Amino acid sequence: MRWHEITVLATESSQEMVTHYLTELGAGGVSVEEAWSEDKPRNTTYGEVYDTPLNDIRPGYAVFKAYFSEETKMEPIAIELKALLEGLPEYGFDAGEFTIEIGDVHEDDWADAWKQYFKPIAITERLTIKPTWEEYTPSEGELIIEIDPGMAFGTGAHATTALCLKALDHAIKGGEQIIDVGTGSGVLAIGAMKLGASKVLALDLDPVAVKCAQENIELNGYENDVEVRLSDLLGVLNERESTATAAVGVTPPVDLVVANILAEIILLFIGDVMEVLKPGGIYITSGIYKNKEMIVEAGLLAAGFEIIDVLRQEEWVAFVAGKPKGDGQ
Repeated sequence: MRWHEITVLATESSQEMVTHYLTELGAGGVSVEEAWSEDKPRNTTYGEVYDTPLNDIRPGYAVFKAYFSEETKMEPIAIELKALLEGLPEYGFDAGEFTIEIGDVHEDDWADAWKQYFKPIAITERLTIKPTWEEYTPSEGELIIEIDPGMAFGTGAHATTALCLKALDHAIKGGEQIIDVGTGSGVLAIGAMKLGASKVLALDLDPVAVKCAQENIELNGYENDVEVRLSDLLGVLNERESTATAAVGVTPPVDLVVANILAEIILLFIGDVMEVLKPGGIYITSGIYKNKEMIVEAGLLAAGFEIIDVLRQEEWVAFVAGKPKGDGQ
C-alpha cells in the first residue's frame, strides 16, 4: 500500500500544535525530527540513549512527516494546513518560516524504519519505557512499561509524557483509582498501574488511540485493571448520572486525574476534573508549552485548585494541582 506523505518544516516551539493539526486533518501517523548539533545539550539524567544521528535541520526548527491513505486528496489538506499554521500567532505560537511539501511513500518504507531510533529510555529512577522489539534486562526494582506506539501515537519519551510519569511517580502511594484523559498509546495508564494504582479508566476521543492503548494495556497484563473507553470526562460524568458503571469499577469521584493534552483543551474541562475528583484528589496535567503556563495556572486557581508543584522539562510545563480537602463538590 502507498501513502501520501506531507513534510512540514516548522519551529520546534510549535511542535504540539503542528502534530495536533496533522492528526486532526486525518494523518495515520506523524513523526517528528528535531534539529540536533554536536553542542546541543542532551539530558542523560536517567540514562537516556540518543541513537538519532545528527542532522542538518535548521536550528530551532523540526521536520514533521505525516502520512495519509492513498485515496486522500492532498491539495485541500495542504491548503488548510497552511492556513492553520499561519493562524498560530493568534494562539501564542509561531511556526516561523514554515514549508509544506507533498510526496508519496510505500508503507514498508516508513512503518518500521523509525523503530531503530526507539530504544529503552529511563524516565524516572524507577520507570523505564521499552519498545516491544528491544531486548532489555531490567535492574532490581526497575518498572518496565512495554510499548508498541502503533502508527499514530508517541513512544512516551516526549517531554510532556515524561513530566506526567515523573509526577505520577511522586503522587501515587498505592491503591488509587485514576482517570487518564487523552490516553493515546496508554503509556500513562500503564505507568500508573506499575506504580501501584488499583484501577485506571483511560479515555480518548480517537478510536485508533483506543485500539492502540488497549493493545498496549493487554501487552502489559492490565486488561482486567484498566478500561479503555471512547469518551471524554463529560461523557463519564453523564454516565455516572445515568448510573452506568465502568467495566473495571472506576466511577467518579476518583483519587487522581492525569491529562497530557493541549493547553487550550485543558482549559475547557477544568471544571469537569474538579467534579470527578474526591476532596483532596490530585490533578496532573501536561502538554503545556511554556508560553501557556500562566493562563493554565490561572485557570486551575480560578476553578478552586491548589497548585502543589510545577514541573518543567525543555520548553514544557506540567502542573500538579490538588482539590481542597474541604471541598465537598
